[in-house]
Amino acid sequence: MASEHDRAAEHAPRTQNPGLNPDPNPDPGTTAAVAAAEAAGPQGGESVRVDSWIWAVRLIKTRSLGATACKGGHVRVNGERVKPAYAVRVGDEVRLRHEGRERVVVVRRLIRKRVGAPVAVQCYVDNSPPPPPREAVAPAGIRDRGAGRPTKRDRREMERLRGPDSLGLSRSAREREQ
Repeated sequence: MASEHDRAAEHAPRTQNPGLNPDPNPDPGTTAAVAAAEAAGPQGGESVRVDSWIWAVRLIKTRSLGATACKGGHVRVNGERVKPAYAVRVGDEVRLRHEGRERVVVVRRLIRKRVGAPVAVQCYVDNSPPPPPREAVAPAGIRDRGAGRPTKRDRREMERLRGPDSLGLSRSAREREQ
């Protein structure tokens, strides 16, 4: 049974593009891609699987990685852990932990097929925290060209900067060494 709000929304006039493209002069290629994505998307009351949606909007590289993330509990929809087949709806908040970063997005449009990045960005609102800053430290072990072979002291300093696991020894050799 439809609520009063739903019935009012059904009779409201529909606009061509309901605020999904903030650019007043859209790129013709992007506009065509948006139209193609809408045509390929679910019709009416249909839904889209969460693993398929996070892949289609380019939050994850492959659909199987999306399914694995869901199975591992790294995907939450409206605060609840979900299985890969969970049906995503417009307005849902999707939280995804991937590659050491949490992405928080709100679903604006449902699509099934993977689309280009400019179109994918229009399918969600990104509320993610900013990514952590990259370390400004120069990578350890890079020497100036033409500096010659490192001295024993230089080598030990490079090993100290890299950490104990980068000695180039196998695990059994490290255990024998201790």
